[in-house]
Amino acid sequence: PDAPLVTYGIIAACVVIWLLQLVVPGFTNALVFFAPFTHAQPWRIITGGFAHSTSTLLHLPLNMYTLWIFGMMLEPILGRWRYATVYLLSMVGGWISVALLAPATPVLGASGALFGLMAALMVIVRHLGGQYIQLLVLLGVNLLFGVLGGGVSWQAHVGGLVVGLVLGMILARTRYRVRSQTIWLSVCAVVLVVGLWMATDPSFLAARLIPGLQG
Repeated sequence: PDAPLVTYGIIAACVVIWLLQLVVPGFTNALVFFAPFTHAQPWRIITGGFAHSTSTLLHLPLNMYTLWIFGMMLEPILGRWRYATVYLLSMVGGWISVALLAPATPVLGASGALFGLMAALMVIVRHLGGQYIQLLVLLGVNLLFGVLGGGVSWQAHVGGLVVGLVLGMILARTRYRVRSQTIWLSVCAVVLVVGLWMATDPSFLAARLIPGLQG
């Protein structure tokens, strides 16, 4: 089978970015996803999912280990471009959830995208008749830990999870219909990007962040 190059590439990018965060002053602040800055600094939509905490040293290793485990399973099943699509759109879904539920919170890390990968894999395995209960339990435990543990953006986890479930369903049900699959994934991409842009609209955020403000 082909090597999981997308997984390798994401891991390499995250590690390089993390090293730069350690040595370049202010670099982390320029990368994190922060809903009120999204329209003026749209690169944060991507960079926020590749940057990781430099104060919590396990943040990067745990995320990259999770990516390695699930990427090695899912990328060969989906192929590179579909796998990359699930990863990136799950990340966007995580940011939408953050913008709606915690708009004043800066967030960084690949967790939202990883929840999307795990959710998509679970749906696909179930569709193929495989054992998916362990994945379901793993998702549930990690989601609960994020909600109860503190210091973790459970909002990004929820958003990535929901998008991953939807994408997994699309990929499973259009497995042998490449044209339909491409159309549905494209529709999802447009909906998510537009949704994120609307959720981070400055006037919409201002009305929510500043009580009593009328747009």
